Amino acid sequence: MNTFSGANWVIFFAVLSFVASLVATIAFFKSSRSKLLNEQNGWAKLARGAFVIETICVFGVFITLYYIISSHYHEYYYAWNHSSRSLEKKYLFASFWEGQEGSFMLWNIWHCVLGWIVIWRSKKWQAPVMAVISLAQVCISTMLLGIYFFGWKMGSNPFALLRNELNAPMLFTNPDYLQFPKIFEGNDLNSALQNYWMVIHPPILFLGFASTIVPFSYAIAGLMKNDHTWTKAAIPWAAFSGAVLGTGIMMGAAWAYESLNFGGYWAWDPVENASLVPWIVMIAGLHTNLVYKSSGYSLKSTYLFYILSFSLVLYSTFLTRSGILGDTSVHAFTEQDMTVQLVGFVLLFFIPAMVLYFYRSKSIPSIKKEESSYSREFWMFIGALVLFLSALIITAKTSIPVYNKIFGTNIAMPEDTMFSYNQIQIFIAIILGVLTAVTQYFKYKNTDKKVFYKKIAIPAGIALVISLCISLIGNINYTEKGAGFMIAIHVAMFAAVFALVANASYIWIGLKGKMKSAGASIAHIGFALALIGIIISSSRKTVLSENTTGIALLPKSKDYDPQENITLFKGIKTDMGKYDVTYARDTINNSNHKKYFELNFLSKDGKENFNIYPDLIKNNKGAEGQSANPDNKHYWDRDIFVYVSAAQDGTQDDTSQFKPVDMKPGDSAFYSNGIIIMNGVVTNNDSLNRKLLPGEKGIGINMTVISKDGMHYRAMPIFALKDNDLRIIPDTVIAQSLIIRFNRLADVNQGKLELGIKEDKSVQNIITLKVYQFPFINLLWMGIIIMVTGFIISIVQRVRTGLKVAAS
Repeated sequence: MNTFSGANWVIFFAVLSFVASLVATIAFFKSSRSKLLNEQNGWAKLARGAFVIETICVFGVFITLYYIISSHYHEYYYAWNHSSRSLEKKYLFASFWEGQEGSFMLWNIWHCVLGWIVIWRSKKWQAPVMAVISLAQVCISTMLLGIYFFGWKMGSNPFALLRNELNAPMLFTNPDYLQFPKIFEGNDLNSALQNYWMVIHPPILFLGFASTIVPFSYAIAGLMKNDHTWTKAAIPWAAFSGAVLGTGIMMGAAWAYESLNFGGYWAWDPVENASLVPWIVMIAGLHTNLVYKSSGYSLKSTYLFYILSFSLVLYSTFLTRSGILGDTSVHAFTEQDMTVQLVGFVLLFFIPAMVLYFYRSKSIPSIKKEESSYSREFWMFIGALVLFLSALIITAKTSIPVYNKIFGTNIAMPEDTMFSYNQIQIFIAIILGVLTAVTQYFKYKNTDKKVFYKKIAIPAGIALVISLCISLIGNINYTEKGAGFMIAIHVAMFAAVFALVANASYIWIGLKGKMKSAGASIAHIGFALALIGIIISSSRKTVLSENTTGIALLPKSKDYDPQENITLFKGIKTDMGKYDVTYARDTINNSNHKKYFELNFLSKDGKENFNIYPDLIKNNKGAEGQSANPDNKHYWDRDIFVYVSAAQDGTQDDTSQFKPVDMKPGDSAFYSNGIIIMNGVVTNNDSLNRKLLPGEKGIGINMTVISKDGMHYRAMPIFALKDNDLRIIPDTVIAQSLIIRFNRLADVNQGKLELGIKEDKSVQNIITLKVYQFPFINLLWMGIIIMVTGFIISIVQRVRTGLKVAAS
């Protein structure tokens, strides 16, 4: 039996990590409060030593858990519950952070890495900043203890044994229980997470989450010391957090686009929102920080935004892991109830931070003189407020399950959830687009009006012409939500193009083409390009899969419209508007248990001919049915997005029976999806004669099948005679999975025949497809890459400037 014997040591390391982080917190705090240099250095030395031990323990626990998972030591519940022996090796890391414990451990790892960078780079602020980071480590480490206090369980131990967690006492009486097939194989990784994005998206996202604590810690340190010189050091960290967290969020959008079948990249899912809101607030804080650095305004706002950004990360952790979202999100954890700890985690940081903020509020320097409305700092502050307003609106809508839980209400989300967000955020986008365009053309303090209007007029005119061309020639005509929303889309298009043109112009006009100094403008160009991509791909998103067959595998529902899901029969070319589509073949990949469908798309003009391979994977973890994984055909100007919405497997066993029915010409009989009419008998026609063997005489029974949706189908079962030998030739109506045959003469005098009618689901392999076209969606992904590039340029420039200042 393959077992792992080092669990006790690992549990010891988990506990030691908790103790070391607690010691580091106290020692860093004492160092930050000490007046004497010798005391400061002594406490700091102890703190760094404790942080070394903590880091070793955290990495040791991380490596050990991965080793247990990859080696399939299924005596441990976590390894059994989140992986399987048949799981592809490339998804083992996804198994690691599928559960709460693994993702907390990932968060812990990043805090350690970021902590050492702070220790290396920050001298004056090292102790107070690290005190806050170490306190967060204390809280996270408690999530991994799994220790009971007076009947209450603190955390969840990732090294808990299967026999102690699984409620199956009879199973564990057998000493060879690990060889039982279900235990030996493992409970597998959630089928929706068996995607390469789930290997790389969570580490980036959690690095973004973890990084928000650094600006937060600088803000807390500044409030504790009543010293506001920290803001300069925090700017690169805020930019880093914005870049990484934004990248992580959009990686999640790419995963949704490639793996989920709602037909898009953003659904305003509660967990998506919970990760987006801290990023929005962090960007607001970054901008007010820049304002303070250059003008002395907006320091209070900077404190508030950095405090709220990390607090909202903790709140998103509560939403995701407490189970309060239930079935409202595809991302939420519901396995372990850590509500008490998670609420405590949020309140431990948020309440003291806000108390300290209000306590120090009067001593935070602020300029009494109002900013000029023709100054850069004024409009940057307005932009930050608009971002904050957007974050508040999203948080309020996302928190509806929390309100219901606390107050016992039953508030329901609107039926069209996406539009309930879009109808507000479209106006936020318009304001941000315009502000992104004009703000850099203002100078700090004050700007000459004539100079400003002269510089901004040309970009505005160019943007107006381009946006009108896109709207008119590009046929942006989204009328589904009314004329008002369509007008807002056109205005948003102008705002986005204006932001793109104005920032590109500013690089050459304002910065004289100096790309090293153009990080902000490049980031703004990326934002504008992404916004253009979102507007075009969403407003001109088209359903291509109009059902020309009239055949549906499923009834109409909220998630399935037969008119928008085309039915394909294996091997038969089917008309789908612009394309002829053929369901060529299917195959099962035994390594990942996915059934792939090879679909050939041939455009009517013959210019496009490509294959696409969507797949179905059987749901696990207690879910029934199958999950559809889309596939895409990428063009420079559009994506063809395809997924299998329903499938009928013709290889299944035929267990249905022929039902005998007596009929004469003019009679009808019912079947589950319609009616069968016997028109008469045929003794000589081409269709009949083609099916007869030499010397046979045949009689065909002319029948019409009418389905519930009004479609008519012809059928002609035959019986043939030769030398007193009777041969029965059934006929099949494939579209209705219907087989009709002649059984015998029922009543010669009345001219009645006994027919056999069978509804056979094994008649044919059939699938239905949902096909979308997303125009210019590549602008979105390109915009994100450019925006992150702008962040990186800004970070590098500020770090280099800081090094030069330090060296001088």
